[in-house]
Amino acid sequence: MFRRIRFRSPWAVDALIAAAVQAAVTIPFVVPRAADVPPATWAFYAMTTLSVLPLLWRSRAPLTCLLAITVAGFAYLPMDGPGQPMPYSPLVAIFTVAAQGGARQRWVTIFAGLPLVAVAVALRTNTAREYLFAFFLFTMVYVLGVLARTRQAYTQAVEARADALERAREQEAERAAERERARIAREMHDVLSHAVSLMIVQAEAGPLVVRSDPDRAEAAFDAIAGAGRDAMVQLRRMLGVLKEEPGKSPEADGNTGPRRTPQPTLAGLHDLVEQVRRAGIPVALLTEGEPRPLAADAQVTVYRVVQEALTNVLKHSDARTVTVRLAWGRAGGDRLSVTVADDGSGVRKPGGEGSGRGLIGIRERAAAHGGTATAGPGPDGRGYRVCLELPVVVSSLSGTGETAATADTAETAEAGER
Repeated sequence: MFRRIRFRSPWAVDALIAAAVQAAVTIPFVVPRAADVPPATWAFYAMTTLSVLPLLWRSRAPLTCLLAITVAGFAYLPMDGPGQPMPYSPLVAIFTVAAQGGARQRWVTIFAGLPLVAVAVALRTNTAREYLFAFFLFTMVYVLGVLARTRQAYTQAVEARADALERAREQEAERAAERERARIAREMHDVLSHAVSLMIVQAEAGPLVVRSDPDRAEAAFDAIAGAGRDAMVQLRRMLGVLKEEPGKSPEADGNTGPRRTPQPTLAGLHDLVEQVRRAGIPVALLTEGEPRPLAADAQVTVYRVVQEALTNVLKHSDARTVTVRLAWGRAGGDRLSVTVADDGSGVRKPGGEGSGRGLIGIRERAAAHGGTATAGPGPDGRGYRVCLELPVVVSSLSGTGETAATADTAETAEAGER
């Protein structure tokens, strides 16, 4: 409450302090006095009040307030009025200068205040006991003011640091949200681009074979439906992540709808390749070297890069065959090279080599894992190749990598048979 009042009006705080001091100096005037001492008159009380009034300006002019109180106190000394058990007004003024005054004001208070204290004691009792008490009181009040000043500075520094940390946290949260939006945008681009490309290819081929080869036409329509369903499942999973509260599962809300599928892994390359084969383009999936467990996020990157490359083949190439090759490094298997090569014309977009937004996304995915990605025409300008190299970081779930390796090996054998 006191801090709230101080923040709103320094005058209110000074007025409260002045009122409290005035109440303290009034006590000697209201208690009964001995018969052999002069009575407490209104003139004496008025002089005492003059030593309190400067406290109303203590926050705005600390040193001036102290000087005014000192003058009023020395003017009261020759009078035979009621004495005070403590010099309340001077103590409050000294504390204020030490706590709020500038460096020059504090030095003036020390070098001028101590001699004035000695003079005041000499005019009153001039006893050693009074000198010791007065100097001790002056020193302790001044030290308390310095400690209050230090504590206030420390509190302000802590609050400033807390504000800076809060701003940094908000900025980091905004950057994290931007990164997450970019990631989701890439995921949606990969899912939609691949699914739509497959559906377009199958839809264009369907009318051509609907009469001559009904079975092939039926397979084309089945492929369109399958690609659409797969895209819907993946989109529902991504949108569900956006709507789900952190730390809360769908079952907690009583959601009994379809469970969201996990992120794609290397084992999912088999189904991905099969989708493209059903579109009419033979795709071979080959594995070289000894597969190793791979981190889950790196597996997602490999899957999406292969998906984007195959989608570009469907959309922009006249290729007749495509090869997806996973080559594990021989020196301890510390790197994984992924190559998607076709035998098409070697041209993708008029904008230049590797200038498409999907290819830019491939490079960003590779860079996020400390790898590299290149895209361009194959040797002698024949065909087109997308190459990805990633450092192999072992996943904590070793079974994931083994499953992926088994699926790739089986697919290699199948590709050889074809």
